[in-house]
Amino acid sequence: MTDASSILKNLGRNLSAHIGPGMRGSIAKKPMPIVPSDNVAGRTMVLVIAIMTFLSCLTLGAVTLVRDTAATWQTQIAREATIQIKPEEGLDMPDALARARDIAIGYNGVTGASIVDAAATARLLEPWLGTGLDIESLPVPRLVIVTLDPASRPDFAAMRNEIQEAVPNATLDDHRTWVDRLVAMARTTVTIGMAVLALMLSATALTVIFATRGAMAGNGHIIEVLHFVGAEASFIASQFRRHFLLAGMKGAAAGGLGAIIVFIGFYWWSSRNMATPEADQATALFGNFAIGPSGYLGVAVVVVLIAALTATTSHVTVLSYLKTVDATHPDGM
Repeated sequence: MTDASSILKNLGRNLSAHIGPGMRGSIAKKPMPIVPSDNVAGRTMVLVIAIMTFLSCLTLGAVTLVRDTAATWQTQIAREATIQIKPEEGLDMPDALARARDIAIGYNGVTGASIVDAAATARLLEPWLGTGLDIESLPVPRLVIVTLDPASRPDFAAMRNEIQEAVPNATLDDHRTWVDRLVAMARTTVTIGMAVLALMLSATALTVIFATRGAMAGNGHIIEVLHFVGAEASFIASQFRRHFLLAGMKGAAAGGLGAIIVFIGFYWWSSRNMATPEADQATALFGNFAIGPSGYLGVAVVVVLIAALTATTSHVTVLSYLKTVDATHPDGM
């Protein structure tokens, strides 16, 4: 007698001995699920999925913040150039600043030029040198900010030569080197972030595989009997897929909600702690720590992706398991 038929007969005898006719109708109306609806392993898997989703959303948010900040820097830097004049003995600094400004304004592609006065220069140095600075008594370079037309770039080489002839201590920086480094840094950061995100999704898939195999191990005889008596593999797999889809949605939603709370908390904290020079520098580098609509949309995509990945992984795992069963027992023996 085959193992499957023995199990079926034992199940039939037990059911006939312990279940009355009235209970049979009740059980027929409320069939027991193949996968247990709630157990310790299932709750643990939901918790793991929530943690992985939370970390994935944080990674995506950080990547979005760096990308958006880098794009803002690139746009701002591309619209400005800086003339720096180093002080030296006998140099009339106000006159040198005025000459450099007038030369820059005369070039096509320049929409304006402004001198950074002593008070503004002192404010820029406050995070490092403190307040109450006497700029005139310190060998601090002075700046002229040149505003550029993004649609028509000026001839920087000619402008640089003319300014250096008029003011030998002056240098023109078009920020091209900074822009190149900024773009390289942003691309590297985004690449690393996406690689970390891919690793987290892979870890989530492995977790689901182990959880699915654990659920099948606890109900292996029932699954094999159902399969041998005619239940299609797609039907059994759909039961697992539905169960793990719900579990994945619960965990992913909890993790995504936690990440959104963290993002909102950082935005609130940064908006209320901008009264210090250090905070001003942080704002200049990263803005107000807001990830923007694209970041929140990314969180939603991650939540849906992890839920779908959970269901798909469990479905494929069950089908693979049943194929192995068929290969081991080709005749249902």
